[in-house]
Amino acid sequence: MSEQKESSVLFSLKELMNLEEDRIKTEDAEKAAAAAAAEQARVDAERAAREAEEARIRAENERRRIEDQRAREEAARLEAIRHGEIEKARTEAENKARLEALAAQQQHERNLAAINQDQSKKKLRNLLIGGAAVVVLGGSIAGYFIYQSSVKAEQERVALAAQKAATEEELHRQQEAAKESQNKINALLAQLSSAKDDAEKAKLQQQLEAEKAKQDEISKGHGGGGRIAPKAGSDAPKPKCRPGDPLCTDI
Repeated sequence: MSEQKESSVLFSLKELMNLEEDRIKTEDAEKAAAAAAAEQARVDAERAAREAEEARIRAENERRRIEDQRAREEAARLEAIRHGEIEKARTEAENKARLEALAAQQQHERNLAAINQDQSKKKLRNLLIGGAAVVVLGGSIAGYFIYQSSVKAEQERVALAAQKAATEEELHRQQEAAKESQNKINALLAQLSSAKDDAEKAKLQQQLEAEKAKQDEISKGHGGGGRIAPKAGSDAPKPKCRPGDPLCTDI
């Protein structure tokens, strides 16, 4: 009987020990699970924070990139406008200089024409004086000289008028061509400032350089036009008259 009680007590103690061990294991498992959950939560929180920071950095970089691109585009647009204004001012200055040169040339031509007319009048006066002195001997010769002088003066006047008209027409044509070229340059500059594709920008830049070269050729086109070539022999020394020669017309 005592042995049964002892066995029963031992069994109870053993059961209690098993229950205690199970409780301890359960508590340890729960602690381990809680710790693992806490660690996982920490890792997840850190990852979420890291991803949020990376997303913020990417967004900030994208914002800066867009702002830089807009700033570059605005700077390019302003530079294109400034360059266009400079080209326009240069073209206007060149056209003004050509007009002033043409006006000076035309004034020089008028002065030459006036000098030629004065010389013709002096020659005519001398012819008339000589004709009056030798009306019998040189009447026909004096008439011939008068006729030749008048024809020569008229030919010079017609030639000067034709050359003046041709010069003005050529200048007008070049001014129109320069204006049209400048309009094309301004349009290409505007397209270039708004172009976003590199290939399109390169194409527009090539067209712009070609148009500028064309404009330079137009600007150089009037460099030597409109001049009156000196007449052959006009500056050659004339033979001196013999004293008492009534047919001499030298001044």
